[in-house]
Amino acid sequence: MALYEHIYLARQDVSPQQVEALTTQFKGIIASLGGKVTKTEYWGVKSLAYRIKKNRKAHFTLLNIDAPPAALAEVERQQGLSEDVLRFLTLRVEALEEGPSAQLRKRDDDDRGDRRGPGGPRPDRGDRGDRGDRRPRRDEPRAEGETF
Repeated sequence: MALYEHIYLARQDVSPQQVEALTTQFKGIIASLGGKVTKTEYWGVKSLAYRIKKNRKAHFTLLNIDAPPAALAEVERQQGLSEDVLRFLTLRVEALEEGPSAQLRKRDDDDRGDRRGPGGPRPDRGDRGDRGDRRPRRDEPRAEGETF
């Protein structure tokens, strides 16, 4: 059987439980046609690069699949008919990735707490002497005799 990575995007207004039900439905289709899903990852709600069917966000789900092509064709047909699925993409791969995907590893890296990067906190710039003397805005108090 062939190995596939399959990602589908569900509408933002469906609940995570409904997304899980969709995933279970697709797993059932694959199992009934002689395949198996080796890994399932729910990536959560993420912003889209552009609007898809009037949605700016979507639920992302990854499935690693070991199944015959007919099983995957049926899953894609069902996803095309579902109003809750915005997009899907299937890639045939030589080997399935073990452990968490790059997307989940990235999320773990972001949770480290230090969001400033290698430079650390910004130094106190104080007076901002690099700006030189600037004129006050119209709504700021001016020195006596100063005009615009």
